[in-house]
Amino acid sequence: MTPRRRLYLMRHGAVRYFEGGRPLPPESVPLTEAGQAQARAAGRLLAAQGVRPDRVICSGLPRTRQTAALVLGELPGPQAEIEDWPALQEIHGGRLRDIPEDRLEACFTALQRGPLTEHSQFLGGETLGALWDRILPAQLQLRADPDWDCALWVLHGVVNAALLSHWVSGGQRLMLPGWQQNPACINVIDLGADDALLRAVNLNPVDWLQPDERRSTMEQLLADLRQC
Repeated sequence: MTPRRRLYLMRHGAVRYFEGGRPLPPESVPLTEAGQAQARAAGRLLAAQGVRPDRVICSGLPRTRQTAALVLGELPGPQAEIEDWPALQEIHGGRLRDIPEDRLEACFTALQRGPLTEHSQFLGGETLGALWDRILPAQLQLRADPDWDCALWVLHGVVNAALLSHWVSGGQRLMLPGWQQNPACINVIDLGADDALLRAVNLNPVDWLQPDERRSTMEQLLADLRQC
């Protein structure tokens, strides 16, 4: 049997998507102070467990690259170079101003409810089918590379949910609803040649049991928008 390899799949730390009553360009938002603290906490957790990634991947967007750098900054010794993989960027939303007020909640929460199909859209923008078309070849390319044993991928909420759904469904182009990915959370997966073992999901390094958290990420973002 080919030995499985370990993947630590993270979401980026917290960011602010709205300011001054308007949405900010999601391609350029940086981590907030809280997001930076979350990333450092994740790095300290990995360091305490002796984790030393030999392959580090981010989507290339500032929030993922900054998170990856802060995580690595907490690990001892020389670190692997951070690689940018734009194919793994977050699913692209449409223009919020084009969504009627009475449709906002349904659009913001569509991907956490089922059923989901290839034609399901994110905020009136990119479809899940288009997302699959770019992220599945990228993850296959990474899995096919034999020159790593322990990898850290710092990506995005919907991308992570899509990858986790793909792996736990036996490799289907299938998005399971209901995944939650907190800022700077860690998922632990062992990848085999033709299977994947899911060991942990949405480990929050600064709030392990999340006793006061009830909203999903998208519900919180909708609340942030309405407070602008």
